Amino acid sequence: MLIRLSTGRTFDFTAGESILQALKKQGVYLVSSCGGKGTCGKCRIKIVAGNYSTGMAGRLEPHERESGIALACQTFPGGDVFIDIPKESLLVVGDIIEISRAKDLTGLFRSLDGRISPLVKHIPLELAPPSIENNTGDLERLEKAAEEKGLKGMSFPHAFVASLAQSLREAVWKIDLAFTDGPGALFISPLEEKPRYGIAADIGTTTIVVYLINLLEGSVVDVGSTYNSQIRYGDDVITRIIFATEGGGLQELREAVINNVNNLMVPMLERHDIKAEAVETAVVAGNTTMMHIFWGLNPGYIREEPYTPTLNAFPLWKAGDAGITINRQAPLYTVPCIASYVGGDIVAGVLASEMHRKSGISLFIDIGTNGEIVIGNNEWLVTAACSAGPCFEGSGIRHGMRATEGAVESLRIDPVTFEPSLGVIGNSKPAGICGSGMIDAVTEMFLTGVIDQKGKFVDSIDTKRVRKGFEGPEFLFFSDNQRDIVLTGVDIENIIRSKAAIYAGISLLLRKVGLTIHDIENVCIAGGFGNYLNVDKAITIGMLPDIPREKYRFLGNTSIAGAYLCLLSEGMRKEAEEIARKMTNIELSVSRRFMDEYMSALFLPHTDIGLFPTVAKLLGK
Repeated sequence: MLIRLSTGRTFDFTAGESILQALKKQGVYLVSSCGGKGTCGKCRIKIVAGNYSTGMAGRLEPHERESGIALACQTFPGGDVFIDIPKESLLVVGDIIEISRAKDLTGLFRSLDGRISPLVKHIPLELAPPSIENNTGDLERLEKAAEEKGLKGMSFPHAFVASLAQSLREAVWKIDLAFTDGPGALFISPLEEKPRYGIAADIGTTTIVVYLINLLEGSVVDVGSTYNSQIRYGDDVITRIIFATEGGGLQELREAVINNVNNLMVPMLERHDIKAEAVETAVVAGNTTMMHIFWGLNPGYIREEPYTPTLNAFPLWKAGDAGITINRQAPLYTVPCIASYVGGDIVAGVLASEMHRKSGISLFIDIGTNGEIVIGNNEWLVTAACSAGPCFEGSGIRHGMRATEGAVESLRIDPVTFEPSLGVIGNSKPAGICGSGMIDAVTEMFLTGVIDQKGKFVDSIDTKRVRKGFEGPEFLFFSDNQRDIVLTGVDIENIIRSKAAIYAGISLLLRKVGLTIHDIENVCIAGGFGNYLNVDKAITIGMLPDIPREKYRFLGNTSIAGAYLCLLSEGMRKEAEEIARKMTNIELSVSRRFMDEYMSALFLPHTDIGLFPTVAKLLGK
């Protein structure tokens, strides 16, 4: 049996597998936020010809089903089929994506520490060549020379000893010995001046960022970023944990992320004519699930009560063990995690934000595929994951998408005509709506009276923009001959649930430590989503506390910034480990008080309007 695409490509498929599975085997990936369960409605295809059976229709409208639109994950061919894949259904995860470079990382490093002390240390050694009179073994000869320089009790791994004889002779017995504290030998090279490099990587649920760093100067040589290819198996960590455990796909997920890192790094090394062996150390930061998958560890118990990871503090393993194509003996430092849903990306973020050094109370919020919150100062830190879900990455929203070209990122609605003005990434034709656009849309609909405080459409609004859809009322933002872009009542409910989880998490943590929002001196917004976030509108819908706007700071990708600091400095690594030790995690999923806070936040902006005085004033106008 054959599947034929409208592009002309044809391939065989196995009876009993879905079109989504068949396409995946051929390297054709579709957006599948739910991991192929039929609930997200993103993997839409058009059956042009052929017999097939289909299960769940997801969020497909009746007229779409009548025209041959189906969900690839729920469609099983009964023979040869001819299909067309809409552009918006295709998932492209290998492309390099644009990112904003971290602001003056070297300046940040100098202000915090300034003393470059990477994991790998070097010492020059000159060994006496062997002779008939002195034919001591090569390793003993090296060990003696090291002890004369004060390096006693050094360990020598098998891989080091295996190449020792040839390396010593190629270097004519004048060597540079690379080692880590312990001390433990890593590798040797000829005694000559040469640049040394390291990589810092942020392994995010949605994106992966890699920095190539000159370890002698602390400068950023190059930056690369791409979408995490694990998106092929689902948008969020829970979906991927299920695929890794119940689907037996742990190795597949691990290979996806390792390949992403290597595919970013190798071209960077080629551009700067740097050999892989010259990259002698690496640091990775990511949430707990991403780090388990990165190292090939079973993440299954992360999602099962009592939510226990395999480990939070990772040993100093080697790049070769991970499969990263740099010097195989390079030590790979993993920024320590806190708990199942608060990972090393948050530890790295707190480190880069400097909130752990200040006496004033700071609030750190990382709004990404997950939502993590930290409150504290230089004496204490309390954290929680607020289970906001991947809504703001587009999952669970009819026309939701990530912040890529074609995404509506900002908008306004005329209060008289109700006509929308759209800001689209890339100034192209709208293809969907991303997280910042969703927040703008809900805010504008609320302020113009299209929806009420509960997020429900107001019946008395006289505009053709509000229409009846198969899921109920919806607001039409864009329409052409090919597609409509709407926010449905179900979409708005999902957005309100996500914003409520974030605000409830903040409220509960403040209550736990006996503080109020007025005690907060600084709010640090981290994550790529923060680059597009309009604080005023996030406050208007009740996602962020209504405090003076000058207290808000946008820090960008603090996970990669913290990884960079740990790459360069022993002091920063110790500081990160101290942050992890002193941070108290609150498990919100088992807190009755959290549910109370959450229910109160399921309104625009909140059931207690007194918490949002500037919004009350705005509504009064």
